Formats: sequence, C-alpha cells, structure tokens
Amino acid sequence: MGILQELKYYLKSQSNSIPQYILEQSIMTVLGGLPSLVGIGLRGIAYKAILKSDGIPLIEHNVRLLSPSNIRLGKQVYLDSQVYLNALPGGITIGEGTNLMHGTIFHTFNYRGLPHAGIFTGKNCFFGEYTCIRGQGGVHIGDGVYTGTQVQIAAVNHVYDDPDKFIKDQGITAEGITIEDDVWLGSGVIVVDGVTIGKGSIVGAGAVVTKSLPPYSVAVGVPAKIVKDRREAAAVRQQVATQIHYGELEQLRS
Repeated sequence: MGILQELKYYLKSQSNSIPQYILEQSIMTVLGGLPSLVGIGLRGIAYKAILKSDGIPLIEHNVRLLSPSNIRLGKQVYLDSQVYLNALPGGITIGEGTNLMHGTIFHTFNYRGLPHAGIFTGKNCFFGEYTCIRGQGGVHIGDGVYTGTQVQIAAVNHVYDDPDKFIKDQGITAEGITIEDDVWLGSGVIVVDGVTIGKGSIVGAGAVVTKSLPPYSVAVGVPAKIVKDRREAAAVRQQVATQIHYGELEQLRS
C-alpha cells in the first residue's frame, strides 16, 4: 500500500471529508485537553460546531471523537475523561441524560460496508468505567439501562469455518444487539452478537449472554442462564426486604 493510499485510509477512518477533518482537529486540538469547568464550558460551546447536540454537551478533557459530525447527543449528556467515540460511518446517538464514564468506548467503524452499523442509546442510561460497545451490526439500547464496569457488548463476530485460511480473511457476521428499557448489566458482563435482552432484566456480574433473555429475567453464569423472573412474588419480597439507598443521581433525576 502506497503512502497516498495509507493517508486516504487514515482520513477515511477519522472524518467524512478533508475540510471537515481540518475543522474538527483544529477545535479538538485547541480545546480537547483543557481541564476543569473552563474546559467543559468552552467545549460545550465549540463542539456544537462539529457534532449534533440538543443542548450544551458536558464533555471532560481528553475525550477522543472520530467523525464527530456523525455523533448526536441529547440534552445533559455527560462524557467523562478518556471516553472514545468512533462514529464512522453509521453514527452514534446518545439519549438525553445519559452518562458515559471514564474509559468507555463506543466503536462503529465499518470498513466492510455493513448496512446496520451504529450505536443508539435511549434516555437516562449509565455506562460504567471501561464499558466497550462495538456496533458493526447495530446496537440499540433503550431507556434507563445501567451497566457496571468493564461490560462488553459486541455486535460482530468472526467467521472461522475454514481451518486452512487465516480467521482474519474469512469475514465477519453482524446480526445486531437489542437491549430494552430498564436493564441492569453487572460488572464484567459480556453480550454477544444476535442477542436481545428483554425489558427489566438483570444480568449478574461476569455472566456471558449468548442467547436472548425474555423481559424481567434474572440471569447469571457462563453461559448466562435464567434463575428467576423479577415479577415472581418471592423475588419481589426479597427486593423489598433488602436495604435500599437512593443517592444523589436518583434525586437529581426524580
């Protein structure tokens, strides 16, 4: 691959056009590393020129954005330091009141031309530190979805049927993942391609979800297996009997 082809490939992975790339990189170079409220305030104003936002976005320092013109943020979206959003080409949409904590990755780069690539989250979601979502097959997340730390949601898989070929040369599949409203994924959960997690479900820490879960499931283990339905009387009694704490985040959103 010649130097011109390498540069062309690099630019394709960064932005939608050369003029757009120059504008984006200029603004992010000047303002991207500024800490404190001053940096958040200046980025909240200036970044509206390079991404789509319904309000003033709250973006911490050292957030990395690729193809920001394909990023859409609702009101009161918060991006913590070291968040990485790669929105080529299908785009990333983050709903109102959603928080992406330190080190979270949303990645949709799609050089194979997959038709459904993209990541779409609903309102008032929370993604814990170092959560990684890969959206080549499309990831659709409802309202009020919470994750613990280091959760992995990957809407892509490799083909490996031919043992005489390198896996990297056999292509991929990308069916897509849907996570419905009010789902809680514990720390270290892995969700594989082709899965739907029904409304109100809970997946215990470290579980690997390889099959779809119906609404209000409680699932644990590797692979994840359903151990109860949240609507069962026993589960409800246990939940009520547990000491519950309501912190500042819930108070602010009530």
